[in-house]
Amino acid sequence: MDVVYDRCAGIDISKADVKVCIRVPGGGKGTRRRGEVRTFPALTSGLLAMRDWLLAQRITVVGMEATGSYWKPVFYLLEHDMECWLLNARHMKAVPGRKTDVKDAEWIAKLVEHGLVRPSFVPPEPIRQLRDLTRYRTDVVRERAREAQRLQNLLEDCGIKLSSVVSDILGVSGRAMLEALITGERDPNVLAEMARGRMRGKNDLLVEALTGRFTDHHAFIARVMLDRIDEATAMETRLNGRIDEQVRPFQRRVELLATIPGVSAHTAQVILAEIGADIARFPSAAHLASWAGVCPGNHESAGKSTSGRTRDGDPWLKGVLGQAAISATRSKNTYLAARFRRLAARRGKKRALVALQHSILIATWHMFTHDVPYADLGGTYFLERTGKTRATRRLVSQLNHLGFQVTLQSLEAT
Repeated sequence: MDVVYDRCAGIDISKADVKVCIRVPGGGKGTRRRGEVRTFPALTSGLLAMRDWLLAQRITVVGMEATGSYWKPVFYLLEHDMECWLLNARHMKAVPGRKTDVKDAEWIAKLVEHGLVRPSFVPPEPIRQLRDLTRYRTDVVRERAREAQRLQNLLEDCGIKLSSVVSDILGVSGRAMLEALITGERDPNVLAEMARGRMRGKNDLLVEALTGRFTDHHAFIARVMLDRIDEATAMETRLNGRIDEQVRPFQRRVELLATIPGVSAHTAQVILAEIGADIARFPSAAHLASWAGVCPGNHESAGKSTSGRTRDGDPWLKGVLGQAAISATRSKNTYLAARFRRLAARRGKKRALVALQHSILIATWHMFTHDVPYADLGGTYFLERTGKTRATRRLVSQLNHLGFQVTLQSLEAT
């Protein structure tokens, strides 16, 4: 096989140490290529010694497998001095019967040497920092939701059916009732009077729902849970401030994303953090959708397609795209909502939501490439695309099959 990269290295990374294999030309003209393997501790001093050795050997390309979070200090240390490739483990099949850390490093080096692997997408440092913040904010929000669910289960344990009447037990009315329960108020009539707004019309239901056996034991646990929820809310507010500062250089990108129906400012920040601001990293919109894992899979053998499941992709990106797709389905007179209704009737709601995620990413690629806001095609796009005459003929034919005779009269004529 041809040698694509003359001086390269492969690194096998573990928690304790790193095994580094270099591939360089031999000493004399026409001699075979030379390989050498060294082991360095995973401490900072060891990684610095590894970098000095690689620079002394004039290594230009380094490949390493994505192993948990252990690859990060190695990658971040070397990325400024040489080209670093983060490799997907699925692209490097192990050789049966030859599994050691040293042989793994040698195998990675040979794959890089002959150009048989492709590097994964690792965004630049500002985007990595933004990604850390948005992902941690997502974790905080999820933990707050889990704690709210635990609080609801606690109320069920003592017979308080507040969630059956109140849509949000942590809203203004629900929170006031919970605080009163914790401080010792047990009269359901007094608690029901704390309702605000339209909930005051549910007084009788609230009295029934707030009748239970809420004890001091439940009050103590509820107090702890509410404190944790408040801490999570305060932490989310703190993270939002930091994210707003971090995203300021990319504000134009966030504004473009926010023009898509269903995409809020927070959603736009997460999408930007996951795909980066430099959309040229993805040669086409199809590449971006494939990388994110929101396009149909290909699995054909003997002329038969056995599965069209999507690949795993980026779970953080797919999660926020799913939220945006659900919000887009509720929008009025938009292309995305019309596309969802059209596909859900034939393929089901889950597949239709994945199709909406795909559409959002395709639009994102074009918006970033041409620096233009989202242009909605409208809720009547599919009717106008096929023509009103064709759509009318199809609907009349369906009614005829159901036993109806239809006479049409335009609104303009009436």
